[in-house]
Amino acid sequence: MNDLIYETVVSTVSTAGVAHVAPMGARYLDGGVVLMPFRPSATLDNILATGHAVLNVVVDTRVFAGCVTGRRSWPTVPAERIPGVRLQAALSHVELRLAGQNDDVQRPRLQLARVHEVQHAPFVGLNRAQAAVLEGAVLVSRLHLLPPEKVAREMAYLQIAIDKTAGPEEHEAWSWLTAAVARQYETQT
Repeated sequence: MNDLIYETVVSTVSTAGVAHVAPMGARYLDGGVVLMPFRPSATLDNILATGHAVLNVVVDTRVFAGCVTGRRSWPTVPAERIPGVRLQAALSHVELRLAGQNDDVQRPRLQLARVHEVQHAPFVGLNRAQAAVLEGAVLVSRLHLLPPEKVAREMAYLQIAIDKTAGPEEHEAWSWLTAAVARQYETQT
């Protein structure tokens, strides 16, 4: 299996039509997409129940930071060919249909076939602060697994990129992440 993972945002809907947005690593394999959501997961439940998902490519790092800090309500628009939604902020999106799965007690492997793909805006590149926010979001999503010293060390290093290259969006996203780290360790002292 290709171990190259791309950080994306997956949008799904429940059988009741409630949208769910979550950052997730995606593998592009054999013309399709492989997702491996952890259990329990609304994303996993929704894909298994509806058979569909939308992979959103975004550079607004507030979406990543927001989702891992409890801010999951992002503007969406209807998908074009499947029942679902895409992020309004997506540079591009891929509408997907569940084509197969390998069950696993912790991380099932979902194979999704591309149904429809659209580019909405050009990709002009990433700045270092965007990369730092993305890495910070990954750290925050794993606060329960990582030692506080490692988190503090890595957040301090990432702060350098924020200080040098962040714009207003990255500053806002970073503030959410640093607040989440502070809350996590306040409860442990």
